[in-house]
Amino acid sequence: MAESKRRSRLRIAFSARRSALPADIVEMLPPMFNVIAEAVIADDAVIDACDVVGRDLAALGVSLDEALRDLRATIQLAARRDPSFDETHALSLGWSEATLGYLHGLSCVDPLTGLTTQAHLREAIASVYRDDLPGSHALVVLDSADRGAVDLTAPVSSARTMTLLGQHSRSVFSRDETISQVGNGRIVVLCDRTEGLGERVALLRRMVGDSASGVWIEGLPTSEGSAAFLLDELARTTH
Repeated sequence: MAESKRRSRLRIAFSARRSALPADIVEMLPPMFNVIAEAVIADDAVIDACDVVGRDLAALGVSLDEALRDLRATIQLAARRDPSFDETHALSLGWSEATLGYLHGLSCVDPLTGLTTQAHLREAIASVYRDDLPGSHALVVLDSADRGAVDLTAPVSSARTMTLLGQHSRSVFSRDETISQVGNGRIVVLCDRTEGLGERVALLRRMVGDSASGVWIEGLPTSEGSAAFLLDELARTTH
């Protein structure tokens, strides 16, 4: 999160920087590479500029090969030299991390229900333990009324049920909670353990009505290994 804010500040700073580039060079620069050219001429934050541009190009779908060719053209125009290893590495790394982040975002969501996957929930729980905050979080578990009897040969019908339950869950847990499908017919929400958690769970229970056979709270264990075991148990067992 802090790194994302840093890059946002860099983008603002780059956009506010007064251009020191001659007009004829500006016209020849590849799109979006003016901030790199300006950084090279000013000898200021060149590596940061390469990283930010690499990420922005990846978001636009520009290939790494094209990005590196444009980087070389930009550095040659601005400084009459080839890019250094550090400049090339920064742009490549920014591009790669942005691309991997996009692919991860695709892989962690069930396309039928829009719920995140169990693997994504496992990683979110692991991050809680990395921050040493298990006592401040809890799991809210919601069972579909037909859990254990969901027809696996009719995924669209099952997905419709889970999508509806997921929508109810998101309406109650609408902040930055992780809402995932775990196992067959079960939703698990990773959320903050606040004083109002019980009231939110009661509200969710009323909203889902007969669509769910149970809604309850599970506390996170003291160790990450125990939390992984708990998640596996939730994926396998009925309440």
